[in-house]
Amino acid sequence: MPIYTKTGDDGTTAIFGGARISKGDPQVEAYGSIDELNSNLGLIISYISEKDQMRTFFLSVQKDLMTIGSVLAGWGGSVNDLERKVKKMEEYMNAYNNILSLLTHFILPGGSIFASEVHIARSVCRRTERTIVRLTSYHKHYAIIAKYLNRLSDLLFVYARVVNKKDNVQEIAWKGIKK
Repeated sequence: MPIYTKTGDDGTTAIFGGARISKGDPQVEAYGSIDELNSNLGLIISYISEKDQMRTFFLSVQKDLMTIGSVLAGWGGSVNDLERKVKKMEEYMNAYNNILSLLTHFILPGGSIFASEVHIARSVCRRTERTIVRLTSYHKHYAIIAKYLNRLSDLLFVYARVVNKKDNVQEIAWKGIKK
């Protein structure tokens, strides 16, 4: 089967059930953003040792994102397990915060190349969350997806700090605009 079908040449795409909607529809924007975030996580995973528990965890997040994308595309899948994953992300952050210095200022995203990639994934995650939040007024059950993405972006922020600490890269403080 060829990858191209030419059916989307008119600016529409098929969702589950066969209906066609505009590629500019907020629903398509939402699952497209999930796909972009998933691709960013794939890049992050490529940096992580196979022995590191975060590799396994982020792989499970990729699977969650596939499910979320399917749900957003109209499939009758379930996102009920996401609450448990939110708690797992909180556990990782609590453990990591025990080894990180206390934040007393904003930091500039960046550091090592790997940490910079994690920060990019974090910002993509935040944007993805915003697209989902816009849909929650029509689909209340998407609220758990927004919560999951919110916690994932928090975890990515903390993880970027952990990566910089492991790589002995100093965080750069942003102290605001001087008056």
